[in-house]
Amino acid sequence: MIGAATPSNQFSSARLPLTKPRLGFLGVGWIGRNRMEAMVRSGLAEVVGIADAIEANSVEASKLSPEATRVSNLDELLEMDLDGVVIATPSALHAEQASAALEAGLAVFCQKPLARTADETRRVIEAARTADRLLAVDLSYRFSSGIQEIKRIIDQGELGKVFAADLVFHNAYGPDKGWFYDYKLSGGGCVIDLGIHLVDLVSWMLDSYPRAKITSRLFSHGEPLTPGAAKVEDFAQVLFDLDNGASVQLSCSWKLQAGCDAIIAAAFYGTKGGAEFRNVNGSFFEFKAERFYGTKREVLASGREDWGGRAAIDWLERLAEGERYDSCVEELIEVAATLDRIYGRL
Repeated sequence: MIGAATPSNQFSSARLPLTKPRLGFLGVGWIGRNRMEAMVRSGLAEVVGIADAIEANSVEASKLSPEATRVSNLDELLEMDLDGVVIATPSALHAEQASAALEAGLAVFCQKPLARTADETRRVIEAARTADRLLAVDLSYRFSSGIQEIKRIIDQGELGKVFAADLVFHNAYGPDKGWFYDYKLSGGGCVIDLGIHLVDLVSWMLDSYPRAKITSRLFSHGEPLTPGAAKVEDFAQVLFDLDNGASVQLSCSWKLQAGCDAIIAAAFYGTKGGAEFRNVNGSFFEFKAERFYGTKREVLASGREDWGGRAAIDWLERLAEGERYDSCVEELIEVAATLDRIYGRL
């Protein structure tokens, strides 16, 4: 389990019951505001502080929780009486901000990626361990109903030995903020933005991690990038084996001429059957999960669902129950190391 819980997970950390956790939100652009809305709607949290470098973002977010105090930065949030901080700022800031909040004794829920590299990720997790505070990252696709159904049948052995997986995330639009295209600020392009979900999913679904050898092809505007190039890619194809011997291929992109808004899919092939999770008609919100028997198929789950805030709610519920440091988050280091190898940094 990587950085966020699932309903069947068991935890060994101590639980000290809270009532409503008092939260601060750092970064309330579209994604931060969406996660804040989910938490407010749940009724499980009290929003105490809102901070964003862009005042208009803070003003808009305050409509969700008018009683919250608007401040300018993390330092001012840390002066408040908080139980946790939700971080949705540019990627280059995540590691430093998450570490500072953890060292101040607060739980942290952070947008992906937690950090730009495995070394940065390791330092944040060490801060969480030392402070004994709950840390989770918004790797949200695993909380969709279809993915959870496929995870269930894999875990029960109904697909037999899963020996291959094929995962895709193509986004026809690409990010609308300039920092995404600056390698030093983002840590990479479509792989660290979208491919992180694919690496997380296949590792979690099959309970195995990529071996050291990874073959990757990265492109920018149709031109191949050399390994280790400090340039942001907009298309990537990757091939690797997992520790359990399964062969995995994944591809991801920004602004691909794909004929629809997005192509999102994760297919798993075993000796007794297969299964696939796929978006419907290019949608970011409607998915179908199917199980395969030879040439036949069976629908496991389908429809439109509001899955985006479920990882945030899971963290909030665990925080409200008083959960402290969860060592499962250490598996995020394996995900980050895989991205480093894709980029040629390891």
